[in-house]
Amino acid sequence: MIKKRTAILLVIVAMIIGGGAVLALTNYPIFASSGASASTGLNTTEINKLNAAVKLIEDNYYKDVDHEKLVTGAINGIVGALEDPYSAYMAAEQASEFNESIEGSFTGIGAEVELKNEKVTVVSPIKGSPAEKAGIQAKDVLLSVDGKSLAGLDLQTAVSKIRGPKGSKVTVMVQRPGTPDPIKFEIKRDDIELETVNAHMEKSKIGVIEVTQFSANTGERFKQELTKLEKQGMEGLVIDLRNNPGGLLNVVVDMAEQFVPKGSIIVQEETRGGARQAFRSEGRAKGKDYPVTVLINGGSASASEIMAGALKESAGAKLLGENSFGKGTVQTSIPDSLGKGTLLKLTIAKWLTPDAEWIHEKGIKPDEKVSQPDYFKVAPIDKEKTLKYNMNNENVKSAQIMLSGLGYETKRKDGYFDAETKKQVQAFQKAQKLTVSGMIEAKTAAALEAATLKQITDPTHDTQLNKAIEELKQETLAPASNS
Repeated sequence: MIKKRTAILLVIVAMIIGGGAVLALTNYPIFASSGASASTGLNTTEINKLNAAVKLIEDNYYKDVDHEKLVTGAINGIVGALEDPYSAYMAAEQASEFNESIEGSFTGIGAEVELKNEKVTVVSPIKGSPAEKAGIQAKDVLLSVDGKSLAGLDLQTAVSKIRGPKGSKVTVMVQRPGTPDPIKFEIKRDDIELETVNAHMEKSKIGVIEVTQFSANTGERFKQELTKLEKQGMEGLVIDLRNNPGGLLNVVVDMAEQFVPKGSIIVQEETRGGARQAFRSEGRAKGKDYPVTVLINGGSASASEIMAGALKESAGAKLLGENSFGKGTVQTSIPDSLGKGTLLKLTIAKWLTPDAEWIHEKGIKPDEKVSQPDYFKVAPIDKEKTLKYNMNNENVKSAQIMLSGLGYETKRKDGYFDAETKKQVQAFQKAQKLTVSGMIEAKTAAALEAATLKQITDPTHDTQLNKAIEELKQETLAPASNS
């Protein structure tokens, strides 16, 4: 069952500020032997140049200047020169939020974001969050918040605009790939302690473990749920990593050891000098004696991709779903080096699959591609406009997709509001006890979206999960071959 949760916010500065799926290695040691000699830092001339810039601004700018803000801006500029969306400087407040998120608590609307091509881009909406419920999807570009453009802002500033008190509403304009017009979302902020592991057993003795993020306690929770399922006589396992934006490397390595035979590679790191370090399993001599299928999609990033790659290449698991996000770098967090309470999150290496593949910006392809019904990714309807016969636009297209998904087959999904579409709107309105007008005004649009969301959160309509369960069921029923 998909466990419903009330929210978790966007601004996981922990995983958000450097960009989407942070693969965090907290307090990872930094050595000069990473491929180049140690830097001596700034020379006297360079230090004087920076001091001169600060003094000129403070003495001559037309209004008072916050000195600390200038210093922070200078550090952000240096880190920004790396042009790496996963490296970031965090002042004390942001660093505190980062550390909280690593522990599994969040504040915001529930979407992992990164700065990609200077645009605030969604890596993944978090399972059960307000963002997911509203219809935010991986790859969506956030254009504005409450009418204020995010163009040209650094990620920290953009994220701060999305944050707000629990219960408050925020209006976000989004540009979705393949959709010509921006989409408006109104989202109610919320906060919650994130339960990162949810599990249940199907009647067919197929276990399902959903992992929404790799936080500090995820590994232990995973072991607990896995042990429970095994004690119940589990014969096959689905590990659901869809829309999991990543997390801590040591956690995913620990979890992968449950399946990867002892001595086999889980993941490799490669530093800028080309040196590689392989993380090998210290688990059981052999893997599990039941088949495993891993579900992935475009929101599965970083640590999720490590888990998927390790189980596929070193444990023989099958990957099912859609191509993953494609984040193949490793970050470390360096506390207090730039001031008390501060944090520098820095990309220090690439990570490679056991077979030495770098999946960065490519993602991992599933062994079996299975897509969800099109209404799972439908854009919301603009409720400020009434849709009626003979119109032709993207909002009508969204309504047709929703209607058809709910069983009111419009026979077309191209955005043209024809007679059949009107007929199906009327049928829906009658069933919902709305005014039967054949037009889609605000109440009908809201009812359509609510009914569609209810269907999406009903596991019986989860095509990918059901396919994985059915295939594992057939595999466990197949007669053993003679050896």
